[in-house]
Amino acid sequence: MRPGAAAGHQGYFHEAVCYASDEELLGVAVPFLLGGVQAGEPTVVSLGERTAGLLRDELGDVEGIVFQAGGAVYARPAVAIRSYQHLLAGYAARGAGQIRVIGEIPAFGLGTTWDWWARYEAVISRAYGAYPLWSMCAYDTRTTPGHVLEDVARTHPRNAEPDGSHRPSPGYAGAVAFLSQEHVVTPDPIERTAPLVDLFEPAPGEARRALAGALHAHLDADGFDDLLVAVSETVTNAIEHGTPPVRLRCWAAPGRLVVKVTDAGPGPGDPFAGLMPAAKAPDGGMGLWLAHQLCDHVTFGRTPEGEFVVRLTAGTPLS
Repeated sequence: MRPGAAAGHQGYFHEAVCYASDEELLGVAVPFLLGGVQAGEPTVVSLGERTAGLLRDELGDVEGIVFQAGGAVYARPAVAIRSYQHLLAGYAARGAGQIRVIGEIPAFGLGTTWDWWARYEAVISRAYGAYPLWSMCAYDTRTTPGHVLEDVARTHPRNAEPDGSHRPSPGYAGAVAFLSQEHVVTPDPIERTAPLVDLFEPAPGEARRALAGALHAHLDADGFDDLLVAVSETVTNAIEHGTPPVRLRCWAAPGRLVVKVTDAGPGPGDPFAGLMPAAKAPDGGMGLWLAHQLCDHVTFGRTPEGEFVVRLTAGTPLS
């Protein structure tokens, strides 16, 4: 029997903690973590430096709690999923009846790249569903934008409250419904300039060569190679699964490259595409997932003109 609020629950018990003061965060997190230690459960903190420091000061020398750098864990959503799946599988293989994690998305993820982190919060209901995980996702209402908190309510089935209660979220939409909603991709300001590359119906090799010729000076070797792989996979995906015409455009700004691949199709039928490998992998369907591993921001949806678009950003996303 799992102890605590997740008692009797099978699989992933996913909660949000929306707190308005440091005291409220500690009031939820400390009992959660100490309960895990007392039950002999793997207990993990994946918070930023400031909030992790609050917990360290409050808890003192308690043993049995693993602190890992939240900024490293949450570098990219697809990387976070892969990292956590590895962590959870290891604990489960060693017989853990419940695993406790409290984490937070870094501040940079709550800005212009929030769209893929919102998808992450919805996707993990499936990605971690096979494990006896009880997690709390912490959001500071003093600094978190209002539209982010609205998405938090829609992607978390439950809330852990400062008064110690655990309640269903009245705003929870369900993963499939949230991920299937129409998303219009707002043009990046850099798109107001003429693209450095503009190709219609490119083959993947043609796309790689065009980008290599125009953009090699804008990123370090590793970052540029990653972008080329992501672009190649995205173009292949558009050719195989999209509807003609396929178009590729690329823009460059100091410290940032933006690549857009559009087609006239409806987009992926799998709402979990990108952040989880497609069901037919490894025989195919890996393109969007690889792009999410390799780029600094991936967003997809519809352009204002109605095309399906995948936009890949390498370097510093727009702030």
